[in-house]
Amino acid sequence: MSRYIFKMPDLGEGTVAAEIVACHVKPGDVVKEEQVILDVMTEKATVEVSAPVSGRIVSIAGQPGDSVPVGAELVVFETDAAAAASSAPERAPAPPVVQTTPATAASTPPTKAAKVAEAPASTGGRVMASPATRRRAREAGIELAKVPGSGPGGRISREDFNSFVERRSTAKAPTARPAGVEVEEVPVIGMRRLIAQRMLQTVQTIPHFSYVEEVDVTELESLRQHLNAKQPKGAPSYTYLPFIALALVRILPRFPQCNVRYDSERNVLMRYRPLHLGIATQTPDGLKVPVVRNVEQRSLGEVAGEIRRVSEAARNNKATRDELSGSTLTLTSLGRLGGIASTPIINAPEVSIIGVNNAVERPVIIRGEIAVRRMMNLSSSFDHRFVDGHDAASLIQALKECLEHPAMIFAEI
Repeated sequence: MSRYIFKMPDLGEGTVAAEIVACHVKPGDVVKEEQVILDVMTEKATVEVSAPVSGRIVSIAGQPGDSVPVGAELVVFETDAAAAASSAPERAPAPPVVQTTPATAASTPPTKAAKVAEAPASTGGRVMASPATRRRAREAGIELAKVPGSGPGGRISREDFNSFVERRSTAKAPTARPAGVEVEEVPVIGMRRLIAQRMLQTVQTIPHFSYVEEVDVTELESLRQHLNAKQPKGAPSYTYLPFIALALVRILPRFPQCNVRYDSERNVLMRYRPLHLGIATQTPDGLKVPVVRNVEQRSLGEVAGEIRRVSEAARNNKATRDELSGSTLTLTSLGRLGGIASTPIINAPEVSIIGVNNAVERPVIIRGEIAVRRMMNLSSSFDHRFVDGHDAASLIQALKECLEHPAMIFAEI
């Protein structure tokens, strides 16, 4: 028997490291060539990593949440040398599987990661440990030479390191949790980590200007119900979103500074004539923003259908890379959970986002008389570096006018 060291493959697009987000096997498991063993994530993609050879897994360089550099040891297999040589030729990397970004973010159907054959590493005189264990030791201020290793040649496994940390923590006698208090620790990894990082970067680098306005959607609701009554049996109902999308098409030519992407590296604002509308979508993996392209070229029914299609693709991890990037303005809606108002966070590198709150019937005063009207708030945020408050408010007021008089959305004026 011999050992086969599989190193983190180069996943392309300038990737220097990838984060382990799921382990489907553990040391001691016997696997077959092509069996999926790990999921790893870069800044732009999630990739399934398959076993390059058949054999028994000796060690995995890290656990979910650990980052492993390209070219560093990833998995060590115990296998027959002749079998390994014949069953694991070098192959070119397959295209990565897109999972998401807050802005980016769902997946295309899974593909296999590159199978890269690597020669066994020489132990030399240094302490033997995985890159993930070395990083954890640096962060904890632990000298690895003091950690007993139980692996071949004294290699320090993840379990060795964890045991050492636990023994050290016990020696320090930490304060125990109060009796009866139950705490579940949930590691922030994968897509949730990426979302957290990008959200933090967005609020730290973009001065948000938020503006909330109420809209009387009584006439729009009447039109929506009328059109839904005309739909074939079993067909999906219209929501407010396609109407808002077409209303934006109507008014955005007057506010070109709001249909923009900001290239921070070149310090350039890119103003778009077409509207590529991002649709903020809640998925099991977190918030993703699939895109409806060229809204101005579509009918109401086409916009509604495309919103449904890309949203479902994002939720089911079937959206393509193109369907998850390139939006120029984003709509976000919590539907019935929309509340009274919200402060949406801009989907960088865009400069505008419009949030749709819940529509409810309530009494309002019209020309001195009380009437029951269906009211809905629009909660918007703008990048105040590039969109002045006057222009932001004017855009929302123009959108309000279209939604309160929905004929304006479709009239040739």
